[in-house]
Amino acid sequence: MTDEYKEWERQCDEIRRENDQLLNDFQQGLTGKGLKPKTVQNHLGNVDFYINHYLLYYDPVRPPEGDTAILFFFEYWFPRKAMWASPANVKSMAASIKKFYQFLFEQGKVDEDAVQELKAEIRASLPDWMEAAEF
Repeated sequence: MTDEYKEWERQCDEIRRENDQLLNDFQQGLTGKGLKPKTVQNHLGNVDFYINHYLLYYDPVRPPEGDTAILFFFEYWFPRKAMWASPANVKSMAASIKKFYQFLFEQGKVDEDAVQELKAEIRASLPDWMEAAEF
């Protein structure tokens, strides 16, 4: 193993530990809002896939910096890497990511402009992403 790869692994491990805490806090927040356990688990699974697989796939990226990565995620990465990608799953994933970034805003980890831009991007692009996931 190269030193560069070892450093990448170390950074990913560190971010995964941080992400575990974020996911626990996110779960508590969703549960506190009265969402059903199945809905909470769906959101957690979707967000886990985004932050622990996609955001760590190339270069380790922490979730607060990952809000601008959704376009590439939905247009290229998700349809190719997630065998279960379908219009319904794209819609579900987008809803979960919106909720997660709203949660990060409420926690003071991202600013309101970032969340609004993310939501606008999802609103504008979701029909195209869903269409691309049909096969």
